[in-house]
Amino acid sequence: MQFGIFTVGDVTTDPTTGRTPTEHERIKNTVAIALKAEEVGLDVFATGEHHNPPFVPSSPTTLLGHIAARTENLILSTSTTLITTNDPVKIAEDYATLQHLADGRVDLMMGRGNTGPVYPWFGQDIRQGIPLAIEHYALLHKLWREDVVDWEGKFRSALQGFTSTPRPLDDVPPFVWHGSIRSPEIAEQAAYYGDGFFANHIFWPKQHTEKMVRLYRQRYAHYGHGTPEQAIVGLGGQVFMRRNSQDAVREFRPYFDNAPVYGHGPSLEEFSRETPLTVGSPQEVIERTLSFRDYVGDYQRQLFLVDHAGLPLKTVLEQLDILGEEVVPVLRKEFANLRPAGVPDTAPLHPAVLKTRTEKES
Repeated sequence: MQFGIFTVGDVTTDPTTGRTPTEHERIKNTVAIALKAEEVGLDVFATGEHHNPPFVPSSPTTLLGHIAARTENLILSTSTTLITTNDPVKIAEDYATLQHLADGRVDLMMGRGNTGPVYPWFGQDIRQGIPLAIEHYALLHKLWREDVVDWEGKFRSALQGFTSTPRPLDDVPPFVWHGSIRSPEIAEQAAYYGDGFFANHIFWPKQHTEKMVRLYRQRYAHYGHGTPEQAIVGLGGQVFMRRNSQDAVREFRPYFDNAPVYGHGPSLEEFSRETPLTVGSPQEVIERTLSFRDYVGDYQRQLFLVDHAGLPLKTVLEQLDILGEEVVPVLRKEFANLRPAGVPDTAPLHPAVLKTRTEKES
């Protein structure tokens, strides 16, 4: 099983000091966080994609390309690639280039985004969000698998005899997750292609996540990709840890209460009870994370959000030390012991796909 972190790249005032980092600081700090993730033995670093303040990751491939040059083992991913407002041709080119630069250590997560004004900025209509996601991904999937593409659709100009360059590394397209908070159509899309389904899992109660993952698993099997248990599932989560729970709650409360996304709404206790947010000791994070398996089954990737809401870099790096030293080693062992034979432990990423193909050809 793979463990990692994802960032939304928010530039948020620290409510305990009143200080707001510059965009330059936030970008540089994001790189430092990714490097720390590799240092402590995590598997994945993923960045969101946003084109509006107060967020800075408007160019994920630039950020991930820089991180690729400074890391050796870290899988570089996105926690959202906007399949709706980006041109699928440009996505095909950009992420194939990144795949070459990172020697295959790349996958990406398609998402529609949740910021309405972005759509007209890129010439699209938010009311067409689902049809855009379906059509754009159909073209992207084709571009990575066919050397010469003829294509015609509703939302962009037709292609005739088009070849996307560079081609995917070793003719193995980057693995794709389809990320969703609320849309069953996206779970269906992931199942249709046999791709991964990433349930964001950070704002909704477990009953909702359970329904979405169950739908994906059932449809994955329906399309003949394997059993429901073999479907490739990822989950998001939010954590804040200190040695004892009381210290964690006391320190995190002002960040939660003033967070741009969920501040000034439900209390920290209510939100922790109704969603996967876990604020407490490392052992509490271990127990809560293991409980996700009770309602989604065995899954392949767990990403944690640890750097949002104005938390200073020093605190985030401390969180990563705790994850790497105390939490993830236990989770790896426990999830491996619980996983039945025949259920994949990770997504089929580039090295494994290439190895399987080579073995079949020899």
